[in-house]
Amino acid sequence: MGEAGTVNLERRVTSSPCSSDTDHGVAFAIIRLTLGINILLHGLTRIFGLGGAEAFATKTAPQFSGTPLASGLVFAFLVAVPFVEAILGLLTTLGLFTRWALALGGLLITTLVFGTAFRSDWASVGNQMIYALTYYLLLSNCRQDEFSLDSVFRRLKGGN
Repeated sequence: MGEAGTVNLERRVTSSPCSSDTDHGVAFAIIRLTLGINILLHGLTRIFGLGGAEAFATKTAPQFSGTPLASGLVFAFLVAVPFVEAILGLLTTLGLFTRWALALGGLLITTLVFGTAFRSDWASVGNQMIYALTYYLLLSNCRQDEFSLDSVFRRLKGGN
C-alpha cells in the first residue's frame, strides 16, 4: 500500500463524524439525565401521590419493624426521602451542582442499602446497587459533564 495508503487511512479515521470527547460528553449527559429523571419522579410520585410523603412513610415503615432501627427515626427518614429525591433528581436532571448532587445521591443510596440490608431484602439491595454503580460511574466521570447548567455557567464565567 505504501505511505499514501497509510495517510489516506489516517484521514478517514480522524475525519470520523464521531468525536471521542463529544461522545463522552453526550453519553454522560444521557445517563445523567436518565438518572435525574428517575430519581426526580421517585420523589414527586411519593410527594404528590395518594396521601403524599407521609402516606409513603406510613406504608413503608412497618417493613422495618423487625430490625434494630428505631421506628421514629425510620419514619422521619422515610418522610424526608421523597423530598431529598425530588431535589437531588431535579439538580441531576438539570446538571446543576452536579458533583454535589451525585455525591449526595450516592450517599442516599448508601443509607437505603443500609436499611434494606437490615430487612434482608437482598433483591432490593441488588437493585439499589445498580443505582450505586450508576452514581459511581457518573461521579467518577464528572469531567465529561459538557451539556449541563454547570457547564453553561462555567463557560459564562470564562472557565473550561
